[in-house]
Parts: sequence; structure tokens; C-alpha cells
Amino acid sequence: MFQLDSEAVDYVLHKAAENDVKFIRLWFTDILGSLKGVAVTVEELESALTRGMGFDGSSIEGFARSSESDMYALPDPTTFSVLPWRPRTNAVARMFCDILTPSGDPFDSDPRSVLKRNVKRAADLGYTYYLGPEIEYFYFKNSNDTEPLDEGGYFDQTPQDLATDLRRETVLMLEDLGIPVESSHHEVAASQHEIDLRHTDALTMADTVMTYRLVVKEIAMNHGCYATFMPKPVYGVNGSGMHVHQSLFEGDRNAFYDPSDSDKLSDIARHFMAGLLKHAPEITSITNQWVNSYKRLVRSGDGDHLGYEAPVYVSWANVNHADLVRVPAFKSGREMSRRIEYRAPDPACNPYLAFSVMLAAGLEGIENEYPLSPPIETDVHKLSKDERESMGVGTLPGNLWEAIRLTEESELVNKALGKRVLGAFIENKQIEWERYSSHVTDYETKEYLPIL
Repeated sequence: MFQLDSEAVDYVLHKAAENDVKFIRLWFTDILGSLKGVAVTVEELESALTRGMGFDGSSIEGFARSSESDMYALPDPTTFSVLPWRPRTNAVARMFCDILTPSGDPFDSDPRSVLKRNVKRAADLGYTYYLGPEIEYFYFKNSNDTEPLDEGGYFDQTPQDLATDLRRETVLMLEDLGIPVESSHHEVAASQHEIDLRHTDALTMADTVMTYRLVVKEIAMNHGCYATFMPKPVYGVNGSGMHVHQSLFEGDRNAFYDPSDSDKLSDIARHFMAGLLKHAPEITSITNQWVNSYKRLVRSGDGDHLGYEAPVYVSWANVNHADLVRVPAFKSGREMSRRIEYRAPDPACNPYLAFSVMLAAGLEGIENEYPLSPPIETDVHKLSKDERESMGVGTLPGNLWEAIRLTEESELVNKALGKRVLGAFIENKQIEWERYSSHVTDYETKEYLPIL
């Protein structure tokens, strides 16, 4: 039914035999970014590679109606890796899959297929899209409360404790999987950590983010504790973000670098940034898809916010960490690393969809030559409302409802994700918002019960 290069099939079969692999987990994601999968034995591997594995798509969030439920998961041979936390005898490997229809066509509601379409759009314009995310998360003693494992702060080199050991073990596991890690460190809040991945192309990075999240959780669970990518698990401290460094390459040349520009940024980079800034409000429900995401994205002066560096205002700056788009300082001899950093996304997003809408917004800016506004030279959070308005600085949506309303009307997001994916995503998020809105919280009980 499906055509796959025989050399690729032989390569996977050889690697499986070489590593004494008995089970292969075939992974894919639903529209919310939840990891799904089915395990096959090595005896069924060749059949899976050549025919795909059938499953009921109507049972997967956002995939298909019951009348068109037959789907096939076709493994991508380039993603074969042995899972290092499983036994080495009768080992377990994984491969990411593309979802196909019974006729063998790419399924248009598969998030991986969505990203492939957007990457192809970039390729048709001559660009390869590279990403390098900084992914933050928390360790807690269990999943029922937020008791931390450590009391460290930003870049603290604390004596050996469990959290530090967990992060170290996670880095080693990622590297065993062939995932290069650039750095890791303690973040601002107690028991908050960050591991930064070395940049690579968008599709590889989306697969990597899915693997990263599982590895972090697996290692924590193996030590009797819990890791979470919840954007804002603890009131009064920093939330967790996924700051995404990104660039476009034309072959081996960094299209974002221009030696003649004062900031060493090309016109392509400036148009890309302008596209991100212009379309940021309408893509936010994709990069920040949960009700809890907006407890991290809080305006200066709102509630407990005293400067947690989470972006709220649609602005850019050189180096400054308060803005939505940041341009890291340029170092001579590092032309290949000239990039921009988009700071809104959180680590609980669906990376396939988030990377798709960021790329689409940037390409829109390039194709239409959007002009880039001047950088903000001061802390944007310290500006008054009138000052921000006079400078043309907008804001991101304040909650999930505002965000989905903007996304619902977005021509850009509809084009990037497709009508079917967008419709399923919006429907799911509307249900989440309605459930949240009708829930009576502890805050309301404590605040109003004694006086009303």
C-alpha cells in the first residue's frame, strides 16, 4: 500500500537487530500535542515500515469523524532511536510516524503533516527553518501538590541534590538518543530547571521536543518524583516558558545575517520579525494553548506580577528580556548564529503547530515586506499605557477566550494549519474555556464566602 525506500527499511531492520530491539514504539501526536503511540514487536517491524499500522482515528483528539476513522501510522525511518532508559536486552526503540489515509495520502489533520506543509512553503521560497528552544519545567515531589525538590535560584550551583542529579541524568539520556544539548541550568524559581537544545531544522526539532518532554518525565518518575511543563504551576513565582531561537538559512548561508547592517540583521530577518510581531496576537492560542498559559502571561502590575520576564507586550528589542521578540547580542565570528528569539510560547504547546504558525507569520512578513517598528530601548513593562499606545505597542491576549477569538478569525492561522485542524482546535479550546469559566476556584471560596 505504501512506498518506502528499501534501503531505509533495511537500515532500520539492521539497527534493530544490532541493538537487540524487541519492541518498537510508533509515536505520533494529537492536535493538543499529547504523545500517542502503539508498540509492535520486531517481527512486525518490516510490515509496519512498508504497510503502516492501522488505528481508529476517531479516538484521537482532533483527527477524524467515525465515518472516516481508518488511519495508518507510517514510521519515519530517520527517527529510529533506542530508548536508553529501557533494558538493553530485548530493548525498546521508537520512531515518529506520519499519519496517512487508506489511499496513502498524508492525513491533513496530522500535526506532523501540518508542519511539513509549512516547511515546504519555506523551502519553495529557498529557506530552511532552524529552531533552538530553551525549555523550562518544574520538579515536584509528586503530582498532587507543588512541594519543590530544591530551593535553588537562577544559575545556582547548589550542592548535589536530587533535582540536579535528575537534570544531569536527563541530559545524558537525551544525548544517548542522539539529541545534542547546548546547556542546562537551574532557573529562577525553586525547583525550576531548563535544558537548551542545539538548533536544528523544524521537523527534527518538533520530534525532539516531544521526546524531550517524555524523557524529563520518565527520569523524574524513575526517581519517585514528578516533572511538569505546566506554564504556571505555582502562584507568586516565575512560570515556565519555551523561548524559541529561530533563523532561516539559504543553503549554508544564514539569511538573517547582514554584515553591513548596524545590528547585523538582514532585511529578511527584519521582515520575519515584523511578521511575528504583527500576527503575534492571533497565533498566541496556538503557542500558549491552555487556560493556565495566561497565568504566566500577565501584565505588569496585575496581581502578583513584579517582573517575571514573561512577554505581554508586542515589542522587540536588542538583548532586553522583557520584550516579545529579542535579538541576542552579536559576537564577531558567530555569523552563522545570528538569530531572533520569540519568547511567548510555553513548553506545554503542540510544537508541530506552534512552529507552523511562527514560521507562517515570519514568511508572511517576508513575502509582503512588512516594515519593522523601532526597537524598545527601555523596559516595556515600566512604560505607561499612554506611552505604549503612542509607540504603537500592542498586547497579547489576556486569557484563552480572547486568544481563541483572535485565532478563529485569523486568515494566517487558517492557511497555516488548515480549516480542519483549526476547527477541531478551536472547538476543543472553547470547551476548555467553558469548563474553566464555570468552575468555582479556591480563590473565590476564600475571597467571597466569608463576606457574601
